[in-house]
Amino acid sequence: MNEHDERDRHDERDRTMTGLDAGRLDDQQLMKELETIHRTRHDTLLYGSNDALRAHNERMAQLEGEFLRRNPRRPVAAGRTRAGARERGSGESTTPRS
Repeated sequence: MNEHDERDRHDERDRTMTGLDAGRLDDQQLMKELETIHRTRHDTLLYGSNDALRAHNERMAQLEGEFLRRNPRRPVAAGRTRAGARERGSGESTTPRS
């Protein structure tokens, strides 16, 4: 096996069917991939084939799972919790008034 074949074999181990293994992306690459997949989500849902939607779902799950693994203590906005949603639903404002 020559050097080119070995490099190709190594590259294949790092790739999934939908892109580079999410665990191998650096933080900046991961965020860029997440931004791209979220930006393309709506069009894929509306106009993509079933295979495209399935691949999109799998890749999104990989990327989001990796983000959550790396950021287990990420900040959570109070309005994005169930309690915060109930407050919004009761008609009370969640923003402070002066």
